[in-house]
This record gives sequence, structure tokens and C-alpha cells, in this order.
Amino acid sequence: MVSSICGFRVRALLAGILCGLAAAVSVRAQSGAKEYQVKAVYLYNFAEFVEWPPTAFSGQNAPLIIGVLGDDPFGSVLDETVHGEQANGRDLVVRRYRVVDEIAACHILFVSRSETDRLAPILRALRGRSILTISDAADFARRGGMVRFVTENHRIRLRVNLDAVKAANLTISSKLLRTVELVNGSDQ
Repeated sequence: MVSSICGFRVRALLAGILCGLAAAVSVRAQSGAKEYQVKAVYLYNFAEFVEWPPTAFSGQNAPLIIGVLGDDPFGSVLDETVHGEQANGRDLVVRRYRVVDEIAACHILFVSRSETDRLAPILRALRGRSILTISDAADFARRGGMVRFVTENHRIRLRVNLDAVKAANLTISSKLLRTVELVNGSDQ
């Protein structure tokens, strides 16, 4: 009963986020917990709006893995958001990594701000792998990351480096791309 209620909440929150993507999501800057709840739902949404090549998965029943590299700003919120959920017929699993070398299989990777000083070697280590990289660190997309969360006027917006996405052999749905700001090495 509790899991079905949580699943309903997640689906309801997902529906609300999807409806508001075009206008961006309103967030109070002083509420870090609320901000990361919204970002957790975005990570869940990416699982629905991004296509990975079949080689990105070890098999037909392999889960879609959402990872967090470095300090975890989500706490239990990310786990609760994806618990019992699926995307494109795949179970969603959350994993946490302290260093990039621990990442064996991963499909969506949130790179914490704690890793900002190590961003260049992290992105080099991930080059050629079909891992959607996301962060809220400054200059993330300009430096070669794929998606950056930007908070402006209490709203979370997305900046996407489409060249980096294409280089990883990923495809982002045009429905999502209509709601983002595309950047080519000039993320500010």
C-alpha cells in the first residue's frame, strides 16, 4: 500500500514536472531540499526522454542506472523518487560513486559540485561511453558535460551541450529539447 502511494506521488509529481517543463520549474533558492527533490524528478524524467544505444546495457533485462558521483546532495530523495519505477521497460536503480573509476555500468550520472576541481579528468574518463552527464556545477556544459541545471529567478532551467550528447551516442527527445537552452561551449 505504501509503495503504491509513493508510486502515485512520483507519477503525479512527474506529470506536474512534464506540464511545467516549458515554463521551467519554480523553486525557492533557500530550500535546498526542495531544489534537489525537483532535480531528482528531472533525473527520473531523463530516463524517459533519452535513448541509449542497445550496447549501453548488458542485456534486455538490465536496469537503467542513475548514478551520483561525489558528495550526494539528494540524500534519500533520489532513491524514493525512482523506487519501484521503470523507464522504457527497465527498472531504475540508483548507485553512488566516490570516484569515476568505480563506474562500471551507468546511464545517467549526476556529477556533484564536490567534483568541480576534477571535472576535466572525470569527463575524459567517461568519453566514448553512453552516459548522460548532468550537474549543477558552474560551466558544466561549457566544459564538456551534457546537461547543466541552472537556477535563475527561483526556477530550474536546463542547458544542454548537444555536441557532447551526440558524441556519447545518445539521443534526447525533441519534446525535451524544445524546453532547454542549447549551448556549444559557452555555458555561463
